[in-house]
Amino acid sequence: MKFDPNATGVASAGVFGLPFTFEESKLVLLPVPWEVTTSYGNGTSLGPDAIYECSRQIDVMHADTGTAYEDGIFWFNQKQEAWRELNNKLKPMAIKIKNHLETGNELVGGFLQMQQQINQLGAEFHDEVYKTSKEILAQNKILGLIGGDHSSPFGAIRALSEKYKGDFTIIHIDAHADLRKSYQGYEFSHASIMRNVMEHGLAKQLIQIGIRDYCPEEAEFIESRKDIHTYFDRQTKRRMAQGDSWLSLCFELIKKIPTQNIYFSFDIDGLNPALCPHTGTPVPGGLDYDHAIELFNFVYTQKKRIIGFDLCEVSPKTPEELDGWDGNVGSRILYNLCCYTLASND
Repeated sequence: MKFDPNATGVASAGVFGLPFTFEESKLVLLPVPWEVTTSYGNGTSLGPDAIYECSRQIDVMHADTGTAYEDGIFWFNQKQEAWRELNNKLKPMAIKIKNHLETGNELVGGFLQMQQQINQLGAEFHDEVYKTSKEILAQNKILGLIGGDHSSPFGAIRALSEKYKGDFTIIHIDAHADLRKSYQGYEFSHASIMRNVMEHGLAKQLIQIGIRDYCPEEAEFIESRKDIHTYFDRQTKRRMAQGDSWLSLCFELIKKIPTQNIYFSFDIDGLNPALCPHTGTPVPGGLDYDHAIELFNFVYTQKKRIIGFDLCEVSPKTPEELDGWDGNVGSRILYNLCCYTLASND
């Protein structure tokens, strides 16, 4: 297919309307339609579809990285339907468990059996994401994972940790700390992703930005770890109101990073919820769109290397409305992550 970057995105082309094959692409995007452990709103398993649908509306010239897309971006969807099928099997069971717990009841009998089944099949699912990620990385590709809920990238981070021997810092943008030991009895909960990553020693350091919803257990865990630095949203906003600029905070953040390699873990609810109103667990506050893009650019201009990323929790308004506002914002965050990642690896 002849590609014209000035023309309308063609539906039969790939993500962002780009024509690249797997072999031609430096960056491979792995969609993971998974939301079994979400505990509030639904729909994040449709996030990859919404992002893909909206991606063709993006003009590919990038203000800071120019034509970085020419290194190739490919949407790897070979496992997507199998993972969606498992998600759709387990999600109704998880909803029953959530509703049961919210009435104040304990899990016994059939409820306990359903929880055990979700944990067992969930562990197998995360192993499959790990194996698929490892296969992609073994072919000298950069990996970006598209969730799904925020538990989705655990296997990908595990594969990257093996490749880089844990020598990278995770910059985690989120409304939530995601540091619970477990939540609603799920070891691989979306509320536990960063706890699992750090307790398994998968990264050298975790820097969290935008955090504004967290529990006492998470606050204690942050205090107990020298390798976790959390920029709580309320404190950041207070500092900015007192005169600190976003750029000065980025300078402060970069000084805390001991590694050359960076991994971005981006939960879309880290943004102001006006930008992502249908995400699973929206929280007032958060980053503006331009704050996020400037952070990506700052990491790039400071000569750090972005070795991978995930983007999670994008949710369309309805299954029929994939091309709405949430998918539009999500696809633009994704495109920026792609461009800065590619440029940082040149």
